[in-house]
Amino acid sequence: MKFLFASDSFKGTLSSHRTAELLTRAAAEVFPGCECVCVEVADGGEGTTDAVLAALDGKKVTLPVHGPLGEITEGYYGVLDDRRVIMEMASASGLPLVPESLRDPRRTSSYGTGEMIADALAGGSREISIAIGGSATNDGGMGCMRALGVRFLDENEQELDGCGQDLIKLRKIDITGLNPLARQASFTVMCDVTNPLCGENGATYTFGKQKGGTPEILSELEAGMQNYRDIILRQFGVNMDEFSGAGAAGGLGAALMVFLNGRLKSGIETVLDLVEFDRKLDGVSLVVTGEGSADWQSVYGKVMQGVGTRCRRRNIPVTAIVGSMGKGAEHIYDHGINSIITTVNGIMPLQEALDRADELYLGAARRMFRMLKTGMQL
Repeated sequence: MKFLFASDSFKGTLSSHRTAELLTRAAAEVFPGCECVCVEVADGGEGTTDAVLAALDGKKVTLPVHGPLGEITEGYYGVLDDRRVIMEMASASGLPLVPESLRDPRRTSSYGTGEMIADALAGGSREISIAIGGSATNDGGMGCMRALGVRFLDENEQELDGCGQDLIKLRKIDITGLNPLARQASFTVMCDVTNPLCGENGATYTFGKQKGGTPEILSELEAGMQNYRDIILRQFGVNMDEFSGAGAAGGLGAALMVFLNGRLKSGIETVLDLVEFDRKLDGVSLVVTGEGSADWQSVYGKVMQGVGTRCRRRNIPVTAIVGSMGKGAEHIYDHGINSIITTVNGIMPLQEALDRADELYLGAARRMFRMLKTGMQL
């Protein structure tokens, strides 16, 4: 028997790596001599860089960058080889970097994300994968592009700082100073939202409230984003309201597409490609995946969906171990997952389940492998 373990982390309790350790232990007890292959995976959200680095034995690079409010913070990205890097914009421009009392999307900037990209380019990287979830910004990606040499000018041709409040002041975009190394690189943008740049379902109205935007602030920012959209249309001939995902990360999705020719791709699909998941399926009898909570969202670009879909193409059965099941969890059966087992084995408070995460996961893994062995004996 050959098993492949590829589970998402259980937020706040078990890492992807830890689930693989517990699965390996349980598998060896029930199937002595079995072969276990482990690969850390993530869906493009928090922890993606670390998961891919671990899977590929890459190198973590840290550097000082400007945070969302212009403060100096420590950003990081992962070097996979002499050409490829992976990064999360949240490392430099994420919402957790801004205290709740200071959250105001008019004043935040994605400049630090651009600094990470510039550093990777200077180090020789030419294939950059960037996850853009969890942003604190609504600047249309102007801050990020400023760090790469693009100039955003007001009516007096003075350069703007590139915060959200500058969107309405923008009159002209000058790309002549764009970092020449960026023109030589390819950018894969890990993004699982489909929001356009503007409108009811756009960047501002969909995500701005969680970043500190009041109704008045959101109205101001939306007017600015529409101005930004119109200037891009006039200068570059593309309407970013017509591009799915342009509104991701406060409009950073649009900037990466317009100025860096970025290609938007599902986060989990990008990760599975980077870790060469399909090749690891060779000779595998069963794949075990999972996540902390399975519900209707699990079929929208999450780890279990991505893993299940890849395995179904190869006719390899997949089972999932999850912390809990919510409404719509069974929809994952339509995406290559054959069964779901929960770790919780009785009625208990949530905190107890979290505190006993290791023990409960190991118990679920043992039950799963014993059931598998029973089925083989029928």
